[in-house]
Amino acid sequence: MNDHAMRTVVVTQRFFDDETIAYLKSHRCEVRLAELPPGEADGELTEDALVQMLADADGWIVGHARVTRALLSKLPRLQVIARRGVGHERVDTAAVADLGKVGAIAVGGNDACVADHALALMLAVSHRLRESQMQMNAGSWTILTGADLYRKTVGIVGLGRIGRGVVQRLQGFEARILAVTGTPDEAWSRKMGVAHVDLDELLASSDVVSLHAPLTPATRMLIDAEALARMKPTAILVNTARGGLVDDAALLDALKAGRIAGAGLDVFLSESDPSCTSVTNELIALPNVIATPHSGASTREGLLRTNRIAAQCVVAVLEGGAPPPACVIADGRHRAGST
Repeated sequence: MNDHAMRTVVVTQRFFDDETIAYLKSHRCEVRLAELPPGEADGELTEDALVQMLADADGWIVGHARVTRALLSKLPRLQVIARRGVGHERVDTAAVADLGKVGAIAVGGNDACVADHALALMLAVSHRLRESQMQMNAGSWTILTGADLYRKTVGIVGLGRIGRGVVQRLQGFEARILAVTGTPDEAWSRKMGVAHVDLDELLASSDVVSLHAPLTPATRMLIDAEALARMKPTAILVNTARGGLVDDAALLDALKAGRIAGAGLDVFLSESDPSCTSVTNELIALPNVIATPHSGASTREGLLRTNRIAAQCVVAVLEGGAPPPACVIADGRHRAGST
């Protein structure tokens, strides 16, 4: 391609800001924003609809659409797929590499807002904010007794960027922090007062269990009926990571039976498995559940950051370079004979 030719970048996410559009245009990119049906995200688009949108695209900034081998094989012009986010279980990274394309994620863009969201859920559930407002709406000002986060034991499952952000925020609550993680950073853990334990001990000892692990075959359904049974009856579960980490049906049973005190949930199994929708609906109807629609990363500031990082990754590839190493999830250009 002529170095001075315009490149087409298609964005299939909502909330894409003017400043990032201007950045792309300043790098000779024509920007096309997908027209999504009201209330729908790109994860609901069919393969045929995506092919039509992306047929002449050089770059694609994607949200939750499934990036499959079948789809990519129909898009020979497409060079780079950048997620406005960090989870990439819906991207077939092997296919991206095999077909000579680049896949990227927006590392560092939403760490702060998701960590904030996790703390918000901890506090809202502990202080029974939803239950209190429901009672007030019904005309009762009866005071419900909540629980402190101050000096409680919080178990963090996964100490990546977001998990570490949660640990930092908990310092102000003088919390005792337990953690389960793959490869502990002992120096950082000592500095932050984090004790590394196994999952059984974390579940049995924690007043709050907060999930920040990636979804992998090893972590799928990590929190199942047996895990929930190990938790204190006064404990709460917070999940701002991925729905597949938790057996939602088992969580529903535990909450209804009073085996744990409450849950703060930003993610659900039904996001990837529609057969679980009825379980999700029952969960979010419970008074001791605070639920949000996978919106932890959707602050104004967080979206601006992730938009810009995704756009920078696209520009880097289209200009013959590479995104920051931490952002690259697949790079198959060498297989296509590129430099």
